[in-house]
Amino acid sequence: MKKTISGIRGIFGKDLSLRDVLEFCNNFSSLIKSNKCVIGMDTRLSGQMIKETACAALMKNGIDVFDLETVPTPIVFREARRYGAGLVISASHNPLEWNGLKFIIEGRGINEQELAQITEHQHTESGVGRVSGLSTAYIDDAKEIIGNIKASPEIIVDVGGGAAGGFAPRLLTETGCKVKVLNECLAGCTRGPDPTTDSLSELVASTRDKTGFAFDLDGDRLVVVRDQKKQSPDVTLGLGVAKSLEMGYRNFVLSIDSSISVERFIKERGGTVSRSKVGEANVIELLLKNNAQAGGEGSSGGFILPEFNYCRDGILTSGLIASMLGTPEFEEVVSYMEGYSQIRERVGVDSSLHSMVIDEVHSKFSRDCSEIVTLDGVKGIIDENSWVLIRKSNTEHVIRISAESNDGQRCKEIIRDAHKLVRDSYERVR
Repeated sequence: MKKTISGIRGIFGKDLSLRDVLEFCNNFSSLIKSNKCVIGMDTRLSGQMIKETACAALMKNGIDVFDLETVPTPIVFREARRYGAGLVISASHNPLEWNGLKFIIEGRGINEQELAQITEHQHTESGVGRVSGLSTAYIDDAKEIIGNIKASPEIIVDVGGGAAGGFAPRLLTETGCKVKVLNECLAGCTRGPDPTTDSLSELVASTRDKTGFAFDLDGDRLVVVRDQKKQSPDVTLGLGVAKSLEMGYRNFVLSIDSSISVERFIKERGGTVSRSKVGEANVIELLLKNNAQAGGEGSSGGFILPEFNYCRDGILTSGLIASMLGTPEFEEVVSYMEGYSQIRERVGVDSSLHSMVIDEVHSKFSRDCSEIVTLDGVKGIIDENSWVLIRKSNTEHVIRISAESNDGQRCKEIIRDAHKLVRDSYERVR
């Protein structure tokens, strides 16, 4: 089981049980000041069982629950702004046998202190809450920001059998796009739950002279496919940033593993950039602290527009990107970012050994890199155009390795050496 500010996740029936759900949701109740909580889930088979258990725990503590049924995570975040709290039953991009809980307070993800209360504090208050259905105005609200999309672009939408299916195609159609949908149902889906790592072969094959969008199971991650080429997830962030600059925004927060190209694109246009730890909640925390206007994570294909939502919002972002199709700005961003190569890999490492592996890596990096950044794991700055980051995963039992360079071959060499370094370090500390 993984317990982080990104949520609590585990393999359902193995290291995440209904008893765990009861305990965590019971404790979460103590953080809900409004006595109201919206709840939603993705399309995983275990979702309904977990949702009913979560509702029971919340109602037992006097919390009124408003059920959105099967919806993308961004919609629960949006409604949690109005109701004061939210809960998403999802393991996002993790494999299908996983499930989990994402906790939302006042429209934002929980922080470290709140996580400690959820995982350690025993809340035993009693009361009588109720559960009722809830409809959302999310689509209409998003349309106000996106506006009408001209030229009726053709877009292929791969929802991966996930919760985006009832929302992303509708939003794009109602803003003026011609939409075809792939993988509407989880049963028989041709791809995995994480579009950032899957080859998206069916979508790629379908996008000759067209644009494609691929979502994860809960709709917060978005990957762009353009003319039969899958783009780096950093391109999603770059396009969202370009739209923000067009809207007049200049202050941004990017996670430490986001592409150099996005930061340079912003600065060349008079903007400012601050870097946060990886993780949606970490980006949001710094966005709020700096009163920044937009940002996100390149690694997760996650763009964040805080005026609309305090989370990565793949649904809204798909509309914002669609509004740029066929414009010089769209071509400029993609061309700019294609000058850099990003590679992201992972090495299976039990979470109990993560810190020791990172310490081993740090001592090696100190000898080989011109600069070391320890904001989140260990980031080695190799030169002005190349870097490598090794850090603990917030969502899986893995060490994540990210690298970037303006030379594709150089990037492959960097990731190869880093991968070996992590494996060797793991062997030494086992």
